[in-house]
Amino acid sequence: MTCHLNACLETQRLACRQSPYPTRAERRELLARLALMTRRHRHAIIEAIQTDFGQRSEVEIQLADIQPVLDAVSHARRHLWHWMRPWRVSVPWRLLPARARIAPQPLGVVGIIAPWNYPWSLALMPVVDALAAGNRVMLKPGELTPHTSALLGRLVTQYFSPRTLCVIEGDATTGQAFSALPFDHLLFTGSPQVGRKVALAAANNLTPTTLELGGKSPAFVAGDADFTRAADAIIFGKGMNTGQTCIAPDYVLVESRHIDALTNALSRAILKQRPSAREATQPINEAQRARSEAMLAEARNHGCRIIDHGAHAPALVIDPHQRLAVMREEIFGRCLPVISVKDSNKALDFVAARPHPLAIYVFTQQRDQQRHWQHASQSGALVFNTTLLHHAVPGLPFGGVGASGHGAYHGRHGFHRFSHLRGMFYLASRSPATQLYPPYRRWLLKLLRLI
Repeated sequence: MTCHLNACLETQRLACRQSPYPTRAERRELLARLALMTRRHRHAIIEAIQTDFGQRSEVEIQLADIQPVLDAVSHARRHLWHWMRPWRVSVPWRLLPARARIAPQPLGVVGIIAPWNYPWSLALMPVVDALAAGNRVMLKPGELTPHTSALLGRLVTQYFSPRTLCVIEGDATTGQAFSALPFDHLLFTGSPQVGRKVALAAANNLTPTTLELGGKSPAFVAGDADFTRAADAIIFGKGMNTGQTCIAPDYVLVESRHIDALTNALSRAILKQRPSAREATQPINEAQRARSEAMLAEARNHGCRIIDHGAHAPALVIDPHQRLAVMREEIFGRCLPVISVKDSNKALDFVAARPHPLAIYVFTQQRDQQRHWQHASQSGALVFNTTLLHHAVPGLPFGGVGASGHGAYHGRHGFHRFSHLRGMFYLASRSPATQLYPPYRRWLLKLLRLI
């Protein structure tokens, strides 16, 4: 396998040397091919994902796996002319009439390690950004979704040359060897535990990394919020993919005097959105299901009040102890702790005492409250009065901070992530700046205010 990986890398490095700066037309054509592949084989993609999960909503696959790729391609093709264009920066007056510019340059070969929870979109959306930036890409899809990974591998060989894009299938051992390759940039999406190993492997080659690691994303419902609308949004975010989403609300904070009202609203939202198992997504495997149910059982055994409408729906855990697994670990399942706090400041303290999350969801209409959360909290994204939907905005950067990762992509931010922003300086043929060369003249240095 190592020989195969090295051969793929050398093939793409040779392509970079032969064509180091693909034209805008070439990049747009590659992106169009990516969209065509996704559109033309939509039904095969849905079938493969449903096979891997055992059961998954076709609508959710369309919303969360297929459409985001098409939207990302459309956005990149529309704006590529502007992203590729160098831009001017100001020059100190002492150097005039010189010019200075910044020009985006492809990095070279980009490695992408994708997760299993959204096996099509989270594999291809960073590919969109990397191809738009003029790079070649080696993609390692998730091993827990073998049917989708195999389909991706087959389709990519039909639509792309291995000199441009190739898919490396394999297990965790393959992933370890992949992360140790000397890429020009490596993007990993997954758990913090695996992310640390990827970062260490990349560090041996001084490979720059982008890590999307998730974490415990909180929601806070203020007293002025519409509890019904807040509950609908929270259950939408938690119910999508049975909570197997890196930006799913992991726990809910609410003022103590409103906890019963919010709990009732959340329960009604569950019954409305997830009335039966027919449209529910299954956990990816039995181990994931057992882990989620063990968290719920531990909370129940410790005397927590549980509101559970069935294994197909989010289960509310009211005021769990902080030592329980639902409060120590990223849940990535159907458990949803609901925790009472005194007020907004205590909610902020609660969030600040923990590692920075990938997203914070705040439900309030008060502008002062929104500004307070903007200035007093840290997270990858800050979202008001909804959940998940910020991920559907191609112009917003997507990424974490601190324990939830580093680096961001999507749209122009992804284009810059996979580009070297190269500084360029042009000195005029007749420039007074050359008077700065030795031998130094004291009167001139004084005139230029350098001494």
